[in-house]
Amino acid sequence: MWSYLVAIPLLSLLVILQSAVVSRIPLLEGQADLILLAVLGWSLQERVRGVWFWVLIGGLAAGLASAMPFGVLMASYLAAVGLASVLKRRVWKVPFLAMIASVFLGTLILDLFSFVAVSLLGTTLPLFDVFNLIVLPSLLLNLLLAVPMYIVIRDIAGWLYPEELKV
Repeated sequence: MWSYLVAIPLLSLLVILQSAVVSRIPLLEGQADLILLAVLGWSLQERVRGVWFWVLIGGLAAGLASAMPFGVLMASYLAAVGLASVLKRRVWKVPFLAMIASVFLGTLILDLFSFVAVSLLGTTLPLFDVFNLIVLPSLLLNLLLAVPMYIVIRDIAGWLYPEELKV
């Protein structure tokens, strides 16, 4: 229950930080996605519950604050967390490796969904320029922030779901 109460203010704060601070620090045309990093970090924690709630709240909050068509961010976060859940089962002994792989694939999914959505709206963007100016810089920024975000989310998860001591 506590994770549900923490998710709303934490993800809202991350949306505010992303729209006010992170969006002002682009690398070429790419930007980091704090919500993606937070929901991926939460989904890779061992004892947590409410992963899909975090994804829905994060997608809703990011969708309301973004100019992207509503639902695109939600769908990309759902796909990324679904893939992270599969990776968690495969690479469960090394959570940092799972986080890096999830962020890499999640960023590609997010940018692919965004590219398709913008293309369906009639905007023509050269694929080579999108890859070089948006995808690669976003990937680099997300990978740089992946480990610090994982550590913060791990601490929050440890606070909400303390490990049981066996006597």
